[in-house]
Amino acid sequence: MNETWQRELSELISIPSVSADPAHREDVKRAGEWVCDFIRTKCGGTAELTPFGDKELALGEVPASHDPERAPTVFVYNHFDVQPPAPLDLWETPPFELTIKDEWAYARGVTDDKGQLFIMLKAAQQLVEANALPVNLHFACDGEEEIGGTTIVDYIRTGAVDAQAGIIFDGGMTTVDKPEIELAVRGLIAFDVKVRTGERDMHSGMYGGAALNAIHVLMRCFESVLADENGLLPEPLRAGIIAPTEEELQGWSSLPPGDQMLANQGAKPLYPNAGADFYKRTFAEPSADVNGIIGGKPGLRNTTLSVQASGEFTIRLAPGQDLNTIGSAAERLLRAAAPTGAELDITWKGTPPGIVNPESPVVQLALDAFEKVVGVRPLLTRAGGTLPIVPALADAGIPTVISGFGLPESNVHSPNERFLARYFETGVETAAELYAAFAKLPAS
Repeated sequence: MNETWQRELSELISIPSVSADPAHREDVKRAGEWVCDFIRTKCGGTAELTPFGDKELALGEVPASHDPERAPTVFVYNHFDVQPPAPLDLWETPPFELTIKDEWAYARGVTDDKGQLFIMLKAAQQLVEANALPVNLHFACDGEEEIGGTTIVDYIRTGAVDAQAGIIFDGGMTTVDKPEIELAVRGLIAFDVKVRTGERDMHSGMYGGAALNAIHVLMRCFESVLADENGLLPEPLRAGIIAPTEEELQGWSSLPPGDQMLANQGAKPLYPNAGADFYKRTFAEPSADVNGIIGGKPGLRNTTLSVQASGEFTIRLAPGQDLNTIGSAAERLLRAAAPTGAELDITWKGTPPGIVNPESPVVQLALDAFEKVVGVRPLLTRAGGTLPIVPALADAGIPTVISGFGLPESNVHSPNERFLARYFETGVETAAELYAAFAKLPAS
């Protein structure tokens, strides 16, 4: 990483844009201003940190070097907020100082996502300076991705984005030098469930075995929506799944074995074949997890029959599933599992899954671009997590390439976050090749 790049990225890294901490609200805005200034001064574009709702977006336009009226437009999204650095005592280098050590660049946000945002900006700068940017670039970056903000989704839904392709570098690859393009993200529904079974808590010796216990009811309700002995959710919660293609399955077979992925995290398999099914389960199937239960008096040997309990659980929606269909089905299962006399209060909200057609010209051009630079054709994978911008872009008719150069060893969201330093140059070259490849798309 040359000195100029290191100095520029260090400026962005040094801004502690921790969106989860209100004390850093102005720092988040400063990071957005840095992005806008780079677009204006280094890329020759226009950009402003623009209020949108109660937050701001860094919105910028960089015109094609020649005949921009006839050039296609590429939408570029990244985020400039970062996770809190705590616990600080586990960091080996200052979290907001870019440090190059042993082939790695260390800093909070160097992988997620400031380093990858820098890659996209630097590729634009290089093409502009060479008078060779063949597409119009529409940058839209936010400072709330790490807290689940949806301002960028609201912006896209206004119809303000008219683009023929999108690029999101906020991910990575499972194995060094084997790039991946994620064709889908799972959706997410969050449920809050409250149970009441009586007027007041009671002596379990006097009423246990005869009166309803709210904690037991809650456990029974949650059991109705969880995976069976084969790791599959109940059929009503599997409706609408878009199965992976043979090309996808073939690509997943070359990823590290699922047993290894579980073992690396110190995890125990949910069922005997969980390792063999790992990628199907995390990429292409819905899952449900109880996230917390409140009831009784935890930590005390309290022989009381509780009449109130509450809990939260989430369902990850597989690509193709409808949020309202699955949410309603889950609520029906919960209510059906509750015994007569139990009162349930259920609320839920969520984000739909998103999917990109692997046969899209945008995906095919991206595969060629990565292969040209890296020398390896990317695997077509899916993301087990949720990224609300993906379904929003799909609804807007903008096929999007989701990729990046992070690695499992990058310690994202953890102390000592790091990015393999040689991937800055590779990343910039790849991003520039993507911009060039998308010039082959029709302008409208």
